[in-house]
Amino acid sequence: MTQTAPFPKLARGLVAILRGLKPDEAVAIGEAVFAAGIEAIEVPLNSPDPFVSIERLAAALPATALIGAGTVLTEADVDRLHGAGGRLLVSPNIDADVMKRAARHAMVTMPGVFSSSEAFQAIRLGASALKFFPASVLGPGGIAAMRAVLPRETLVGAVGGVSDKDFAGYKAAGVSVFGLGSGLFKPGMTVAEVAAKARAAVAAWDSVFGRST
Repeated sequence: MTQTAPFPKLARGLVAILRGLKPDEAVAIGEAVFAAGIEAIEVPLNSPDPFVSIERLAAALPATALIGAGTVLTEADVDRLHGAGGRLLVSPNIDADVMKRAARHAMVTMPGVFSSSEAFQAIRLGASALKFFPASVLGPGGIAAMRAVLPRETLVGAVGGVSDKDFAGYKAAGVSVFGLGSGLFKPGMTVAEVAAKARAAVAAWDSVFGRST
């Protein structure tokens, strides 16, 4: 079995999805998100010059920050992500070749799954965590039904149509990682706006899961 890196212990199971981020704003936005208490940052590869943004984020933020890419679809993408200093690989699907290449680079992986068959395939391929996507279609009930048959130690994430108002419902379904996208960042938002939304998400997490230490 392929094995990618284990998901690191973060203060909060939150991943900031910065779709549309531009390289010239990457560091300022990333620093604001990290300062608010969100340690994992994903730059989807359909953003402008994503590998430049990832490289700048990886260089600017502390080593404890988990920086990476989303919408990773090919082995070439994996190699470029590694070259940019990214450690987190997020995809909308599960692809064996992509997972094997990620394991070669000791990356943290969150492949997208939507069914129990895909979930078990991702587990067999050594996924660090599962990304149920789009979570809003499955809802907490759908994820809970699949969570019941997955190995107990499986780390489950919810991405897609999820906001900080949904944390409690998904927690009851066994979800412990959340990807926050347009509710946290949209192109054109100021650093102050993103920082405020990040702080609100962190406060919501702390109220549901308990304050980090």
